[in-house]
Amino acid sequence: MTDVTHAPVVSPPASGPFGGRARGGRWWWLVFAAIWLIFLQEPVQDAWAIRGTPRGTVALVALVVFGALYLGSFGAVRQRRMAPAPHRRGTGLAILAGMAILSALVCWAVGQSGTATFVYVAVTAVMSLPVRVAFAVTVGLALLHEVLVRAVTGWEEQPSLTFSLLTAALAMFGVRMLMDRNQQLLNAREELADLAVAEERNRFSRDLHDILGHTLTVVTVKAELAGRLLDVDPERARAELADVERLSRDALADVRRAVGGYRELSLAAELVRAREALRSAGIADDLPTTVDEVPAELRELFAWTIREGVTNVVRHSRATRCTVRLGRAGVAVEDDGEGPGGTGPGDGSIGHGLTGLRERAVAEGAVLMTSTVAPHGFRLEVTRG
Repeated sequence: MTDVTHAPVVSPPASGPFGGRARGGRWWWLVFAAIWLIFLQEPVQDAWAIRGTPRGTVALVALVVFGALYLGSFGAVRQRRMAPAPHRRGTGLAILAGMAILSALVCWAVGQSGTATFVYVAVTAVMSLPVRVAFAVTVGLALLHEVLVRAVTGWEEQPSLTFSLLTAALAMFGVRMLMDRNQQLLNAREELADLAVAEERNRFSRDLHDILGHTLTVVTVKAELAGRLLDVDPERARAELADVERLSRDALADVRRAVGGYRELSLAAELVRAREALRSAGIADDLPTTVDEVPAELRELFAWTIREGVTNVVRHSRATRCTVRLGRAGVAVEDDGEGPGGTGPGDGSIGHGLTGLRERAVAEGAVLMTSTVAPHGFRLEVTRG
């Protein structure tokens, strides 16, 4: 009788049916798994030798079905990574129970050579069951084999099979750990991809609010002013309408840049826009005339701060004066109006705008602070220590 000294163990690739996405990988796994069925050669030969008898027929049919279940267990491992937990457990237990019954039938039909199926049952248990349960099944199979070779008349001691059973189960445990790590890596990649999509959506939403919120506020103010000036000062009204057209074109260009992810602001240009917006709204401005002392890496953040702050002043504050202060490490926008809790016209977007600005500040290692100003007014400040 030939000793069984090898185990039906395979090693998973970096990606494939147990965690990867390559479509062709699943068929390679089927081939690799099928190679190990060669160690069922001895029980197959014994069954073939008694073909035509009831025991021979039972053994041949049982071995064919046993091999099919063994191969199917590898596909089940792949599926259990994607199926709900109850379905995973049910499929694994069903396959394992079927293999155990067939293993018993083969041993009954052909004798000791049928114990070669124990190794396959142990490997399937490690793939399909929780670790502790699989360990118990493996040890139980090893003990069962040792008991059978001593209790059944005509059976010989075969320590190599017990050794193969234990080492195969241990090797498959290592394969299972590797499969789990591969799956965790793929899950982490998918989660990172989802987070990247969510971050891009947040960026676009924030930029769209910041861009259109400011521009549409100025367009609204200028359109209202042009309407009031039509009968009083037609020339001034036409100039305001020309500004409305220019601002609309600028907004369209800004949106296109935001969609492309190349949205950047110029601090100097933003000060010019802020002065124009404040004057159109009839709010006195006190704005710096130079940005030379501001570090280059902070200019875009400070430009967004001025845009958000001035937009809120025009839209919400009912202020009569707005002051902007620039420094090497900070920028502040202050007004003498009613602040965000006032009764000025608005659409409730001030909170969203400040949230987006806070995210920008955190990304640059800066801090956003808001406060009320006595006796009345509001101050928005971004600083980096």
